[in-house]
Amino acid sequence: MERPDWVDPELYPFEDRWLDVEGSTVHYVDEGEGPPLLMLHGNPTWSFTWRDVIKGVRDRYRCIALDYPGFGLSTAAPGYGFSPQEHARVVERVVDELDLRDVTTLSHDWGGPIGFATAARMPDRFLSFAIGNTWAWSLEKSPGARIFSGFLGGPVGGYLIKRRNFFVERIIPAGTRRSGPDERVMEHYRRPFPTPESRVPMHVFPRAIIGESAWLREVERGLESLDDRHALLIWPTADQAFRDRERKRWEEVFFDHRTVLLEGAGHYIGEDAPQEIVAALRERRRVPR
Repeated sequence: MERPDWVDPELYPFEDRWLDVEGSTVHYVDEGEGPPLLMLHGNPTWSFTWRDVIKGVRDRYRCIALDYPGFGLSTAAPGYGFSPQEHARVVERVVDELDLRDVTTLSHDWGGPIGFATAARMPDRFLSFAIGNTWAWSLEKSPGARIFSGFLGGPVGGYLIKRRNFFVERIIPAGTRRSGPDERVMEHYRRPFPTPESRVPMHVFPRAIIGESAWLREVERGLESLDDRHALLIWPTADQAFRDRERKRWEEVFFDHRTVLLEGAGHYIGEDAPQEIVAALRERRRVPR
């Protein structure tokens, strides 16, 4: 596989790597040395969202950042449905293929459920967790989640996402509160989704917020096998999706935790607060030697 010419090597100066996972071609970067830091993105981003974090910690961690099939530079196998369950199986295969051990995850948005589903299936490989604004439990009792899922996961949302590229053009700028992404950055979020058909993966995720509640309850049960690990919470204070309630729940799940607040940062923390994330990761304890 070759890198497409729209990827700016100045913004994303990493070697591209590829794995075949059940017919999907999974793109990832593997930069630096040290204990593995598995970086998991949300919707509609890709490993590009972690670029500045990778640059800042690759002298301390081996940074593995992948793109789920249908996102970024990864391509999906025929019949791939873009569900979070399928993405979790892909992440599990990547961990197994690269033989990653003593892993710390850095997760954001859908990277939380996907990452914790993976960790619960192979707990001996995961040492600790760096948790951005995300969740790992059913949201079916949340009125806000039901409205969001029903609207953007339904027919109107499908039109907006697939025909108007709504997630990229509207939600990413709205979710970066400090300084919106410039055109060079926005192009790297637009270009993976050039057609309505290519935008289907973005539509699956909001529908899954409620539609995959049974799976999310399973993910929540899996936290019981992981709650003895150390957690670093890296939490923005100006995210409209995940707020203090979710942060406090994480603090209850992981008794052994440290919380770093990203003051004024919005939903897309990789764009809004990369240097604060870098500082938190560099200062964290329990890094295996």
